[in-house]
Amino acid sequence: MSDLTAAAQRARENAYAPYSGYKVGAAVRGPDGRIWTGCNVENVSYPMSVCAERNAVAAMVLDGGRQIEEAAVATRDGGPPCGGCLQVLLEFASDPAKTVVHLVAEDGRIEAYTLGDLIPHGFDST
Repeated sequence: MSDLTAAAQRARENAYAPYSGYKVGAAVRGPDGRIWTGCNVENVSYPMSVCAERNAVAAMVLDGGRQIEEAAVATRDGGPPCGGCLQVLLEFASDPAKTVVHLVAEDGRIEAYTLGDLIPHGFDST
């Protein structure tokens, strides 16, 4: 297990998911090797909940990071990020065809996809 996937799994332990029971941890790595993490935080007012991936990206931006080289998402079943989170990851990926997203399941199974595979029709400001 890589340090990135382990960081996502540790972040998942702190998730606050009393309504769905679906805890998610995420980790993103910048080009300098630094890793930022986040977990999902649910709210009784469901639209106010925040996904783990967006929290990890927010931590990166807060710390001055602006580029994602690689990401990992840890869930119960190895599920991929939602469409909104994929679009947020895309915002900070220099090359979606080379940005790997590792999907980590509780049973230790890890699958890897490129961000381009997961969101083939994402958009940018150009």
